[in-house]
Amino acid sequence: QVQLVESGGGSVQAGGSLRLSCVASGLTFSSYSMGWFRQAPGKEREFVTAISWSDGRAYYADSVKGRFDISRDNAKNTVYLQMNSLKPEDTAVYYCAARYYSTSSPVLSAAAKYDHWGQGTQVTVSS
Repeated sequence: QVQLVESGGGSVQAGGSLRLSCVASGLTFSSYSMGWFRQAPGKEREFVTAISWSDGRAYYADSVKGRFDISRDNAKNTVYLQMNSLKPEDTAVYYCAARYYSTSSPVLSAAAKYDHWGQGTQVTVSS
């Protein structure tokens, strides 16, 4: 049974930082590209960032480029999202997702293309 468990969410003031973690189990983590998505109230789930299984290449939404950083530790079956210079518009539930064996940017930026999802962690940024 595949499980993705996010942690690290919380409340922070604008300009602050948070680091999210997502621990995966029940899958061969090194064969999965990993993504982070977010969903704000009343809005659709949107792509934030993803990291390739093969070469660690990272992809970012324009809204978070230069502020967010994704990384992975295959030995710990964990993907991280370092979020800096947070803005109130970053407020959302953040979800971790896993996609088997894809390195394609259009695929990794599409929520529907992912195989497994975590339960989400709330991030609230106050002004």
